[in-house]
Amino acid sequence: MNKHDAPDGAFQDTAAPVLAWARRQPNAPALSDGTMALSYGQLADAVEATMHTLQSMGVCRGSRVLAVGENSVPLAVFLLAASRLGVIAVLENARRVAPEIRSTADHCLPSHLFFLYAESSAAESHALTFGAQEFASDALGRFGVAAGAQPESKADACSQDMPQDVALIIYTTGTTGQPKGVMLTHGNLCYIASMMVTLRRMTPLDRVYGVLPITHVMGHASVFLGALHAGASLHLAARFSAEKCVDALLRHRITALQGATAMFAKIAEHCAANGFGRFDTIRFIGSGGAPIDPTVKKQAEALFGCTLQNGYGLTEAASICWTRFEEANDDDSVGRPLPGVEISFRNSDRTHVMDGEVGELWVRGPNLMRGYFRNPDAKRSLMDDAGWFNTQDLGRVEADGRVFIVGRTKDVIIRSGFKVYPLEVEAVLNAHPAVLQAAVVGRALTGNEEVLAFVELAEGAIVTEEQLLLHVAQRLSPYKRPARVLILPVLPLAANGKVLKYQLLQSFADENPVE
Repeated sequence: MNKHDAPDGAFQDTAAPVLAWARRQPNAPALSDGTMALSYGQLADAVEATMHTLQSMGVCRGSRVLAVGENSVPLAVFLLAASRLGVIAVLENARRVAPEIRSTADHCLPSHLFFLYAESSAAESHALTFGAQEFASDALGRFGVAAGAQPESKADACSQDMPQDVALIIYTTGTTGQPKGVMLTHGNLCYIASMMVTLRRMTPLDRVYGVLPITHVMGHASVFLGALHAGASLHLAARFSAEKCVDALLRHRITALQGATAMFAKIAEHCAANGFGRFDTIRFIGSGGAPIDPTVKKQAEALFGCTLQNGYGLTEAASICWTRFEEANDDDSVGRPLPGVEISFRNSDRTHVMDGEVGELWVRGPNLMRGYFRNPDAKRSLMDDAGWFNTQDLGRVEADGRVFIVGRTKDVIIRSGFKVYPLEVEAVLNAHPAVLQAAVVGRALTGNEEVLAFVELAEGAIVTEEQLLLHVAQRLSPYKRPARVLILPVLPLAANGKVLKYQLLQSFADENPVE
């Protein structure tokens, strides 16, 4: 079989557009990390070799395999090989703790568990916990393999109900504490990658810095596949460090950088402390996962010399809205829907709201998942008969078609009968020069809720809770003001950069409420 042919000849997968570049530009740089680098031709060879490795271990089309690792060339090669074979990869970031990975394995019932050690001592540690046998190959380096579900087990029955076009299962990050296995198709992922070419203008001339985990949807679809489907070069980083990121941006002359808002705040802080000026090679910076904080936006744009683009999506629907290069982006809008994606804002009774009014955001289009693995009831509760999916995010659309996200349905705080959107309070706290990032939650009281804020300070900053409360009081109505502002060394983050708010609330559970 030629390495550019799919196993069955007609099977379309996310790896095909990547490997096509091996014919066009075999010597062009494709992937690198802190240890190794591959051209597109070498990448094609590594993918083909890894396909044979997987097949020799009994992995075949339709198999589910659990892949545990962190951003690295071997993890990227493994995922492309799995896609090429028609194998469904269940993605787990190695930074997750062993009980969480065990819970995922127990639910998804994989045939094999693969632990990719490259750039990840955590993956190697997990391999020991799971009793994995160690192997090595030129393409993957050292890796561990543990047996998963046994033949003729419940796993076989699950496979019979699995849609044939599923490429990945990504378990939601669990900001609510209840992850679900989202089934994403090859079509979903290729669609987002194509939008990176169309709307973000990715070309073979681009050099992309990939620090968002490729085990999560934005890092996988927008950064990993978006770069390689365009023939660009992608430098992967396992973990974010402002110092290492700035060094890589300069050394590799990076042109495109995507990350969480907090990441840009820490880059700006590091550069200010070390006297760095503007970066002259960057043409595109983008953030996702939340409305952009205005202070961070100004800092990033001054540093990189281009507009900080924003976007919105979720694991179940990858990307939904992006800002556009050709439009003014001087606020916290997440932009307009991607071409082919439909949106609708509705009340809790599913009736439509008027433009400018806040409602729940519903979506349908080529970005939408197949469903939740082994949890059809969850899909039915969120999707109607016409194929519209309820994101459970609150927002509004303006007359010009641009969308603004104001919060999660479940995150809205009802304070003395008034609705408080955490994002609004967070934006005010983030505007304080001493605050690096803020997170706001609601805590139940008898017949009411109180607003709690948690902040992480900028390096070297000194501020008291009383000063932050006064800052908020001058800018927000009384019912929106936090009862407490708790200053923490760091805010707990998921691997994709989102603050784990349920952990913050749990950490405060034993404190007395403010009456």
